[in-house]
Amino acid sequence: MRLLGNFFNTIFKIRRRILMKIYKPLFKSTGKNFIFDPFSTFTFDRITVGTDVYLGPGAILLCTESEITLGNKIMFGPNVSILAGDHNTSVIGEYMFDVKNKLPENDIPVTIEDDVWIGSGVTILKGITIGTGSIVAAGAVVTRDTPPYSISAGIPAKVLKYRFEGDDLKNHIAILNQTKESSNSNI
Repeated sequence: MRLLGNFFNTIFKIRRRILMKIYKPLFKSTGKNFIFDPFSTFTFDRITVGTDVYLGPGAILLCTESEITLGNKIMFGPNVSILAGDHNTSVIGEYMFDVKNKLPENDIPVTIEDDVWIGSGVTILKGITIGTGSIVAAGAVVTRDTPPYSISAGIPAKVLKYRFEGDDLKNHIAILNQTKESSNSNI
């Protein structure tokens, strides 16, 4: 029975890799080493993905008239939702279901900058920018921008503290820049 289980697990992994290769070109653009669950839900042609991005299983990234931009070196836990759009609920005399026209404020882009960790089950709403180096704790609902190197949690998400401050932040950024320069010179 164990042998049979291992066989089906291997087949499932191969299927997942094949589907990832098929779906990857559907995104607006992607960098190298982008790993995602092909069984997740995406508005492919409106999503730009950087290099070294891991998007956990069960993700929902949706935007109808705006865009979602994911930077470089980002980790997403499972079941993350990014919703860059909303419904027009201001039409008098029509059911919300029947309203098809959108207002400019209904769809606003979402940007996740570089070096970000988004925990499991996080929901990020329209118009949000997650700053460089930030962490968003599992289960948070992000309704406001998060500053760089912040750690946010809660519903709605609030900044709890910062990963680095003062000299530690300066040293961190300097080391990252040195690493980036040396890797660029090796190309």
